[in-house]
Amino acid sequence: MATTCKRSPGEPHSENIETSRMKRAAAKHLIERYYHQLTEGCGNEACTNEFCASCPTFHRMDNNAAAIKALELYKINAKLCDPHPSKKGTSSAYLENNSKGAHNNSCTDRKMNKKEMQGPRDDFKDVTYLTEEKVDEILELCREKEDYSPLIRVIGRVFSSAEALVQSFRKAKQHTKEELKSLQEKDEDKDEDEKEKAACSAAAMEEDSGAAASSSSRVGDNTQGDNNLQKLGPDEVSVDIEAVRRVYSRLLSNEKIETAFLNALVYLSPNVECDLTYHNVYSRDPNYLNLFVIVMENGNLHSPEYLEMALPLFCKAMSKLPLAAQAKLVRLWSKYSAEQIRRMMETFQQLITYKVISNEFNSRNLVNDDDAIVAASKCLKMVYYANVVGGDVDTDHNEEEDEEPLPESSELTLQELLGEERRNKKGPRVDPLETELGVKTIDCRKPLIPFEEFINEPLNDVLEMDKDYTFFKVETENKFSFMTCPFILNAVTKNLGLYYDNRIRMYSERRITVLYSLVQGQQLNPYLRLKVRRDHIIDDALVRLEMIAMENPADLKKQLYVEFEGEQGVDEGGVSKEFFQLVVEEIFNPDIGMFTYDESTKLFWFNPSSFETEGQFTLIGIVLGLAIYNNCILDVHFPMVVYRKLMGKKGTFRDLADSHPVLYQSLRDLLQYEGSVEDDMMITFQISHTDLFGNPMMHDLKENGDKIPITNENRKEFVNLYADYILNKSVEKQFKAFRRGFHMVTNESPLKYLFRPEEIELLICGSRNLDFQALEETTEYDGGYSRDSLIIRLPTSHTCFNVLLLPEYSNKEKLKERLLKAITYAKGFGML
Repeated sequence: MATTCKRSPGEPHSENIETSRMKRAAAKHLIERYYHQLTEGCGNEACTNEFCASCPTFHRMDNNAAAIKALELYKINAKLCDPHPSKKGTSSAYLENNSKGAHNNSCTDRKMNKKEMQGPRDDFKDVTYLTEEKVDEILELCREKEDYSPLIRVIGRVFSSAEALVQSFRKAKQHTKEELKSLQEKDEDKDEDEKEKAACSAAAMEEDSGAAASSSSRVGDNTQGDNNLQKLGPDEVSVDIEAVRRVYSRLLSNEKIETAFLNALVYLSPNVECDLTYHNVYSRDPNYLNLFVIVMENGNLHSPEYLEMALPLFCKAMSKLPLAAQAKLVRLWSKYSAEQIRRMMETFQQLITYKVISNEFNSRNLVNDDDAIVAASKCLKMVYYANVVGGDVDTDHNEEEDEEPLPESSELTLQELLGEERRNKKGPRVDPLETELGVKTIDCRKPLIPFEEFINEPLNDVLEMDKDYTFFKVETENKFSFMTCPFILNAVTKNLGLYYDNRIRMYSERRITVLYSLVQGQQLNPYLRLKVRRDHIIDDALVRLEMIAMENPADLKKQLYVEFEGEQGVDEGGVSKEFFQLVVEEIFNPDIGMFTYDESTKLFWFNPSSFETEGQFTLIGIVLGLAIYNNCILDVHFPMVVYRKLMGKKGTFRDLADSHPVLYQSLRDLLQYEGSVEDDMMITFQISHTDLFGNPMMHDLKENGDKIPITNENRKEFVNLYADYILNKSVEKQFKAFRRGFHMVTNESPLKYLFRPEEIELLICGSRNLDFQALEETTEYDGGYSRDSLIIRLPTSHTCFNVLLLPEYSNKEKLKERLLKAITYAKGFGML
């Protein structure tokens, strides 16, 4: 009886396994042939195969499209061309595959010599990393053969591999004087023959060991070539950047070679992202940063071909760099020229803009959810800080002394019980990268390129600021907020973010007040109410605000509601604006003596001889804070140093150019004087200034200053001490009180995090350039009127509600009379 051997379903025959393997190999071989046919052609210029690159009617495609098309052609068993004998540039792999499948070779093929059988080029398969010299060698060979395929393949192989790219373009070791002397002495001990033999041997060993070491090295193993590499400082990289730039300049003009860079970057980036996300590769090998340096030197990254896929993928990988790596990259880039910084900035800006305009973002499809835009913004932050660090930075630590903490509110315990703990108790937010670098944006007097160039207007147009602010406050890893990259936002957008922060804080205080009234039976008072008399506005406001500041500073965070005694105005914004205007007019009146006014600069400065109490200066600080908090603009103009001081920086000599220009010019002339300062000027470290009544007063900048002459050697010290006295010490009491009042309102605000000093001035004073076209475009018309009505822009209004009234006057004379009357009697509120 015949028996059959049964096998389990999961146990295939060895014959089937071998057959399956052979089928897969054959399929791979055919797909490769289709791919090479699509990318390189058969070499026959008269080819009629529509799927061959040699066909005159063939439409060229990139490598990605060719790979997809090759698979399609394999599935339909499309026609394959035989390689033409005269074809140049056919790959050795392609020839090898065809030779395996050929049953009969022509006589011409059999007579080909060894060089011809290998094809007209070398694939340089042993090249596992690149140097400038190796690129030049391959490039020269390609030019001779008029075939750039070998170089394209090498670039594709090296630039698509993190391991290979990290090892490429390394700096050569620079020998010390002692090492050079030692080598010279050894050479002198050898005769000419021995030196020649040793040199040849050493060159061969160096080449072999370099190739072997690089081929066996892995990312994370930092032992390759250590003996041949230059010793680096903590902020240096081992890549030869100038060599990389020279290589790019030679290669990027060739379209096919550029395509190789593009495709390699598409392949490289996801692997790099994985390495950084899951394998902590940078901590094991800091040289991993080399690949980012090399890729970013590609001057074509901003071109359209990269924007669709390659650059977004690379940005995602780059955004995964740990903080220490980002800081190192920033310090490296900070040494670049302004043109190089601008090129990198434009690369990321173009990607952001391209993605913004090619999508329709709205409240349901948030720009915050676009991975490419988010990643590009994070990369742009590194360029931004490189721009800051590389600019003109104040290296001296000239920070204002920290104030004493504000008194804690008695509400705090109840707030905790009610789950309403005071937010930001740790102080204002600080960017982690800024902390890692030890440099703040405010430290930079002049960046390499203007800060304004980092603002992306298309992004600002589509950003849903209410949603973005929510992500900013919640601080989750899942949602990105562009408020963490404030440099990319314009002042209007940032002001909107500040508005949401202020309003939410107001609502929070209002909620706390309601809860208090329920728990403790207190009178409900959800607003910061100020009832003042016009004739005693400073006294009334000062008393009320001082009481609030002492008893419960949290009430300053409530929405302001002003009432003028004896008037019927309802404060929907207009009454508060008039309150601010009147307070500013009175406090900044030169007759009061709190501030001095410079007719030439049109700016106010603190009067060091003022008789007013610190409370008065605290009041004006509170008023400025309340104006920002309640979104009101004030007609007050300080020099920029005031806003720098509010943000924690002391005034320095350079600030005198804005605040005291005449004094600044005199001191500058002193610094630049070429003669003998001591003999010609005969001045000392004692200075004179006038008090409130014009009386001269003397002050020693140093102990016994009247006995210390100014010389060429100590004149810089004199200038610095003089500036410190004028801007800091002489007004220390007044400014501290002013700053204390300002911080009573803004201490928990993201103001310092979001805004630069010049932008804070814009918040308080508004723009000095009035844009009436913008006013016309944003005006809303009511009551049957439109922008074409003849009576638009007439004099009366409901200022309480910020609404214009537009009665239709019969003639110009009546309009003129009413307009002048409205301007003349512009104060006070009454009901019509």
